[in-house]
Amino acid sequence: MSENLNNESNYSAKNIQVLEGLEAVRKRPAMYIGDISEKGLHHLVNETVDNSIDEAMAGFCSHIEVTINEDNSITVQDNGRGIPVDEHKKLHKSALEVVMTVLHAGGKFDKGSYKVSGGLHGVGVSCVNALSTHMKSQVFRDGKIYQQEYEKGKALYPVKVVGTTDKQGTRQQFWPDPTIFTTTVYQYDIIARRMRELAYLNAGITITLTDMRPAEDGTIRQEQFHAREGLKEFVRFIDRHRTHLFDDVIYLKTEKQGVPIEVAVMYNTDYSENIHSYVNNINTIEGGTHLVGFRKALTLTLKKYADNEPAIAKQIEKAKIEIAGEDFREGLTAVISIKVAEPQFEGQTKTKLGNSEVAGAVQQAVSEALSNYLEEHPKEARQICDKVVLAATARIAARKARESVQRKNVMSGGGLPGKLADCSNKDPKQCEIFLVEGDSAGGSAKQGRDRYTQAILPLRGKILNVEKVMWHKVFESESVMNIIQSIGVRFGVDGEGDKEANIDKLRYDKIIIMTDADVDGSHIDTLIMTLFYRFMPKIIQEGHLYIASPPLYLCTYKNKVKEYCYTEQQRLAFIDKYGNGVEDANIHTQRYKGLGEMNPDQLWETTMDPSKRLLKQVSIENAAEADEIFSMLMGDDVGPRREFIETNAIYANIDA
Repeated sequence: MSENLNNESNYSAKNIQVLEGLEAVRKRPAMYIGDISEKGLHHLVNETVDNSIDEAMAGFCSHIEVTINEDNSITVQDNGRGIPVDEHKKLHKSALEVVMTVLHAGGKFDKGSYKVSGGLHGVGVSCVNALSTHMKSQVFRDGKIYQQEYEKGKALYPVKVVGTTDKQGTRQQFWPDPTIFTTTVYQYDIIARRMRELAYLNAGITITLTDMRPAEDGTIRQEQFHAREGLKEFVRFIDRHRTHLFDDVIYLKTEKQGVPIEVAVMYNTDYSENIHSYVNNINTIEGGTHLVGFRKALTLTLKKYADNEPAIAKQIEKAKIEIAGEDFREGLTAVISIKVAEPQFEGQTKTKLGNSEVAGAVQQAVSEALSNYLEEHPKEARQICDKVVLAATARIAARKARESVQRKNVMSGGGLPGKLADCSNKDPKQCEIFLVEGDSAGGSAKQGRDRYTQAILPLRGKILNVEKVMWHKVFESESVMNIIQSIGVRFGVDGEGDKEANIDKLRYDKIIIMTDADVDGSHIDTLIMTLFYRFMPKIIQEGHLYIASPPLYLCTYKNKVKEYCYTEQQRLAFIDKYGNGVEDANIHTQRYKGLGEMNPDQLWETTMDPSKRLLKQVSIENAAEADEIFSMLMGDDVGPRREFIETNAIYANIDA
């Protein structure tokens, strides 16, 4: 007791740690860039490119070059105005040094410098500097090359002139700190996705991405991203694997109430709604006021048109249906991009726009543009309205199918599927459910599980491809309804639309897809992920969906050493270690063809035990890309699907 009192009495000013400069960033990097894994590593590129994009949005930059160097450093160069290098009056340092070494310093905080800024959502290039072992800044201004270098955020020397040039702009090169990041190897495809997105969102700008790390055949990979028509090209890119209702893009680019607004819309013959919204180039995955304004305009404008067209009004009356807002959005793909001077972000991941004034501006702009389009294109307007009536009919049929199943379950008692082996713990935060492929694996999982916290739901055969069927067919599927009822998701409750999934009563914190480590298993993974992405996206957004990683092999040596291998590389490493690269009578490899081949204790030990298992969390980092991939994988177009599988074959476990 006296020791505790002593500790308390010694608590004084000297115990208060003041982190100067960028030390706070190095001390708590995840606070500034999200995490220190692959996601955070790539965030450094985005932060650096953001500065160049700000110059482009202000009208001073037309070309950005991003290079992954052979040593995994990154170079970003633009042809903008170049970061100012004159002395900062308050800090008595070059403005370049202030931007690079002081947190929250930069032109974006001065309303006169940038009207809007994409980087406002981020933390700036100073954080990139802080989290790099080395960084070199070069500014091309007034015919001179100004340079300064840094180590872990600290300047090595004052800004100096190192040469002359006829260029204008800024060049940044940085080497991420391996003592901070779990990986420092950049993935070309991750950077390419963001650069492509930025090119679509900023029409006319050219972004060149080069990977200087040679491929196996010695070639250097390079792509150039440029979209002359901006969102028009973006929406076509997202929708390219779907069958269009008509080929037109409904497009607008305007400014209302001081808010620049750009929207592109296409209708397809599918049954899902795909709206992707951006604010200052930031993907607002959780939506916000701009999305509210868009949806309201779409509903009111189309409803008004339908009411005023006698043939359509008669069709709706004859069908005895009431059109809901969600019916107008079925088969819709849209991209909304707005620029806001001072955006207010909220929501779980700070990707939801909260500015109230934006809703009215977007609603006004979309209403005007859509009204004009419908008046000028009566044939396409009729096709949209026919699609809406079909959607309403399917929605009502889906509600009846759902209610019928629910009534049947209530009559039979319990309301939960008979196949579900539930856990005894009733606290959802401590519980998880495994969606298991097949009755055989389901049996092993039931025997091997922790009955207190783990529930098992066996799934028989491949579940429905929800990408290609109408809504009511989904709720007529036994496998789908078993999943929905087991996890506790409800539709059409608390004033929400019939298609809005309510997950307030979610019965498990983790929903884990557990399938065989083969092609069929991967296909079932994709089918189940598609179900959640299209019907219950909040489950993915809030981090509840996972994929289990069962081992491919059980490797043994002289019956003394036993090791589970999850990849072919691990198996070969085992053989190298114990058999000098050769399998013989002493190195035995058992290939698991399916989960059902494992004993319950093996399944627990390798795949279900929380202290040992490997889980992949399903996330939607880029909603537009996820939408495009799902529509391609689950669609009718065989060519792109085959190309995707062949390109990614290194990640798949394909039996000979």
